[in-house]
Amino acid sequence: MHGPPVVAWLLVALSAATALSCVLRREARAEALLGTGMALMAVPLSVYEPPRWSTAVLAAVFAGAAVHALRPSAHRATAHRMHHSVCAGAMVYMAAATAGASQAHSGHAGHAAGAAMGTPLLTGLLLAYFAGYVLRAGTRLVAVAGLAAPPGGAIRLRHAPEVAAACRVAMAMGMFAMLLTM
Repeated sequence: MHGPPVVAWLLVALSAATALSCVLRREARAEALLGTGMALMAVPLSVYEPPRWSTAVLAAVFAGAAVHALRPSAHRATAHRMHHSVCAGAMVYMAAATAGASQAHSGHAGHAAGAAMGTPLLTGLLLAYFAGYVLRAGTRLVAVAGLAAPPGGAIRLRHAPEVAAACRVAMAMGMFAMLLTM
């Protein structure tokens, strides 16, 4: 991550917490993978400079996740699968852009901190997508939060659909912040 260290650490915390929440919900393994990757990619370069090959590995993992998300599924809607595919594709894009910037600056990623990475048009399109997603899904989440708890019991947070929606909104906000630093 090439932004201020405070923002990077906040993204690491947000992404790691989201990944942990998703791991606890067995049906959200793809989201846990994305959250873990986001946490790894957000670690400031001043703390840890990953080996050159790590961006290629991340890109390959997320390319596989993008293809896997497109497979038809009985328990996931098409829009949900497309969103996962866009998220995984954005991760591939960021990993490739980071690798390209590192190689363009004598293989030392620390020198790439001031350089623009990626294609401005694609970065802008992804920023618009994630901003729109956060606004749309966030508004729905706020509307759902206004509903009362079920009679006679607490909400089981681990399997509540609101938790899954909140995780997706948090990851989309993190993705937006990461794209802003490119």
